[in-house]
Amino acid sequence: MAVVRDVRAGDLAGLVGLIGGLAAHHGDTATVRVADLQRDLFGPRPWLFGLVAEEAGRLVGHALLFPLAQAQFGSRGMDLHHLFVAEDCRGQGVGRALIDGVLDLATRLGCAYVAVGTQGENARAVAVYDAAGFVLRAPGGLRLVKRL
Repeated sequence: MAVVRDVRAGDLAGLVGLIGGLAAHHGDTATVRVADLQRDLFGPRPWLFGLVAEEAGRLVGHALLFPLAQAQFGSRGMDLHHLFVAEDCRGQGVGRALIDGVLDLATRLGCAYVAVGTQGENARAVAVYDAAGFVLRAPGGLRLVKRL
């Protein structure tokens, strides 16, 4: 069984590979570099929190989160931005172990909630999140982006 733990600096090359696997799964091409992850996970202003699942010295999954807030309620949360398990390790509880690790991390950080998004047609992911106690939230309106 895989062990879930915090990302370490020595994991970054393997994490780049896992992120590439998730991107490919969604028809994208990852352009992230080790230097990007070093900055975002371990830099002077960390932007992400990360967990990895390791089995027999091999990284087999990861979860990346970033902070959220509901200022009107004084409530902190986390967005589960990435959750990925290597194809040959799926169906073995690795994803659920990562989700449990995410919930534990968010609790330790004083968060009141964890949010996650997935493609509607990804029934397997929806079922996993449902089994972990996530509930569907109605869309809150349009979300707009401006590239800088």
